[in-house]
Amino acid sequence: MFLKSRWLSAFSISPTLAMLCTAISVQAAEPDSHLRVLAASCAACHGSNGNSIGGTPVLAGLDAAHFRLQMKSFRSGERSSTVMHHHAKGLSETEIDALADYFAAQPRMAATSPKPLGSL
Repeated sequence: MFLKSRWLSAFSISPTLAMLCTAISVQAAEPDSHLRVLAASCAACHGSNGNSIGGTPVLAGLDAAHFRLQMKSFRSGERSSTVMHHHAKGLSETEIDALADYFAAQPRMAATSPKPLGSL
């Protein structure tokens, strides 16, 4: 009886461990929620995942060191802008680093304009 209860106990723990390990690996693969919020803020002007359709620079695939330099230049006032200095001043070094790595990892896509309303 003792052997049977140990076997059942081990058997019931295995699926739990498997689910926990899967959850941890999925969580590690996805950017954390704070980073997703920061990147979504950038998307308002720079497009989804940093792929602007024109008017603002494309951030997707941008060298992370270049991104960091530009953000620090906006923050210090060395580089002028209409709104970027406000955004950059609101970010910590850690957030800038995370965004730099995030956008560097995004695939750059060719810009496509939306279809005119009449063609829908």
